[in-house]
Amino acid sequence: MKNRLLLILGLISLSFIACERDDTSEIIINITNTGGNEEPGETSVNLSGVYTQDLILDPEVEYIVTGPVLMANGTTLTIPAGMTIKAEPVGVNAYIAIQQGASINAVGNASNPIVLTSNASSPSSGDWGGLVICGRAPINSTPDGSTNTATSEVGGLSYGGDTADDNSGNIQYLRIEYAGGAIDGNAELNGLSLYAVGNGTTIDYVQVFEGSDDGIEFFGGTVNVSHVAIVNSEDDSIDWTEGYTGTLTDVYVQHGVSHDKAFECDGYNTDFSNEGGYFSAPNINNVTVVGTAEAGTEAFRLREGTQGIFTNIVVTDFEEAFDLDGDTGENTTGQGVLDDLLQVVDVTFNNVVTKLKNDTGYTFTEADFISGEGNGTGTDIATWGAGWTVGIN
Repeated sequence: MKNRLLLILGLISLSFIACERDDTSEIIINITNTGGNEEPGETSVNLSGVYTQDLILDPEVEYIVTGPVLMANGTTLTIPAGMTIKAEPVGVNAYIAIQQGASINAVGNASNPIVLTSNASSPSSGDWGGLVICGRAPINSTPDGSTNTATSEVGGLSYGGDTADDNSGNIQYLRIEYAGGAIDGNAELNGLSLYAVGNGTTIDYVQVFEGSDDGIEFFGGTVNVSHVAIVNSEDDSIDWTEGYTGTLTDVYVQHGVSHDKAFECDGYNTDFSNEGGYFSAPNINNVTVVGTAEAGTEAFRLREGTQGIFTNIVVTDFEEAFDLDGDTGENTTGQGVLDDLLQVVDVTFNNVVTKLKNDTGYTFTEADFISGEGNGTGTDIATWGAGWTVGIN
């Protein structure tokens, strides 16, 4: 594709006053600015660079992501229903990022989902970096109420602020395949990385399939997400940190041969600090997690002071269902139980050895944390996942 704009950018990440810093490895990208749509008559188009104009994809064109695709402030990426976008299998060097002030409009349906996948002839987990969305909703790694920002682990992209209802667009019936990956132990991309995404954003009916790192990770923010299927993620299926306070409704997690936790939940990011003075505290409703019944497996790890109300849960084939970690200092996970801010309501255990493991430093009983045992029915993946998800047992 001929570029309509040839503005050379020396650096993508900007310096912000009072920005948060961390010690993770950041990839800073020097790339050519591109914008607009494909030239008339083209049937195959490579996508890479910074897009300073709206990018509307054409269903008649094959698109290949060959590097970072960065939607700039004020632009919209539009992907019509039924399209499949492929990425070159170059790991985290190829991903799609919706930056602060940009938006995505990717609305499929059960018969015509949108698919983001690998361009490899034999695709495998970690082939590409997945979808990244950066918003202006609150994070607790900056002072509460401030507009200070942090930077993403890969790409040095800015996120965070004080706009709880920030709107990064609309996603419905989207499947992300063979994505994720890490630069090192601290810098990674997931199937779907949500950085400070606000609750003005719609994310509904999303599957992450065969991911190398986490399925979906929330870095603060307030976004509400529903109808989520995570199948065969090699790290955690759902992960949150930095004060995430949205709602998750109808979640299905299925582990494969390589996996970590179904949910790994942090109250704040220990690579920063809890400057905001509050913890992650989402509401989680209608969840089914299916493990492998291996020794040492954990379904839910709750730590670093996280709070949250889990309602209508089914846990199948795990050694441990809920593992609570913390201390009586800054990581007061156990205090959340005592204050009724961290609770499990209506849960069913199938082939689970240990229902609750308490490593918080606080004393409480299983009844203080779990109520309504045997009443959980989980989520009806067979109904809402029909026709557009893959790999469901």
